[in-house]
Amino acid sequence: MAARRPNQLFRNLNAKIASVPMILTAVVVFFGGTIWTIVHSFTNSKLLPRLNFVGLDQYERLWGTNRWLVSIENLAIYGVLSLIFSLVIGFLLATLLDQKIRFEDTFRTIFLYPFALSFIVTGLVWQWLLNPEFGLQSVIRRLGFEGFTFDPLYNSDIVIYGILIAGLWQGTGLVMCLMLAGLRGIDEDVWKAARVDGIPTWKTYLFVIIPMMRPVFITTLVIITSGIVKLYDLVVAQTGGGPGIASEVPAKYVYDMMFLAQNLGQGFAASSMMLLTVAIILIPWAYLEFGGKRRV
Repeated sequence: MAARRPNQLFRNLNAKIASVPMILTAVVVFFGGTIWTIVHSFTNSKLLPRLNFVGLDQYERLWGTNRWLVSIENLAIYGVLSLIFSLVIGFLLATLLDQKIRFEDTFRTIFLYPFALSFIVTGLVWQWLLNPEFGLQSVIRRLGFEGFTFDPLYNSDIVIYGILIAGLWQGTGLVMCLMLAGLRGIDEDVWKAARVDGIPTWKTYLFVIIPMMRPVFITTLVIITSGIVKLYDLVVAQTGGGPGIASEVPAKYVYDMMFLAQNLGQGFAASSMMLLTVAIILIPWAYLEFGGKRRV
């Protein structure tokens, strides 16, 4: 009987062969490119990469640069607030749509439509809307509120919040759809049991529904986080990193160093730090999620 059992190695052989190009591409492009970048971050490469090692000089210069420190601070502010508001607003919108309201499809399309736009288009739209000369500030002043001031893109202290508004406008609709799909997957018997027990609706959502939607929240969290780390084109379209360097982000710093300043070594060091930051966040989460506990 054991002799007739096919070798595990040759099971689904066609599928395994078909996956070889994808695996090789991932290994060569991702891992190979990552190692190549890290190695060259220890060099003084300028216009072209070269293996002239200078130790930790690039990293010391990186963390001694005010522009990089500002970009890290901006990304932290944008990231934390984007995660919180995207999840909260998206879940609330999904909760409202889950009440089987009239014209649900219309509202869902309206909320999701901004996600179909590129970040460049979104940035330009909100650049116009937040322009003090003909944007929201101008419109409200014409209504009689002469003292109203709202020009975040021109104020270095709050410019990152103007970018956050545009980011939330574009991405919240996708979060809403993911949450709505999760809510629609909840068994109706759960709601019936909660109503029979007299549990208030808000407690049902907080202590029953949200824990049951844990996989949906994890998926949404990964999607939002990936968008935060690579934040670039929205900043370029809205502010170009200004006023001054007030809205700089790490991805823009890397691009400017590598392609404008022609300082590849510094750009490689900055991108390596971005990779390290992501690894510090994702590796403990992945261990706790998949390896740190045994599922019964």
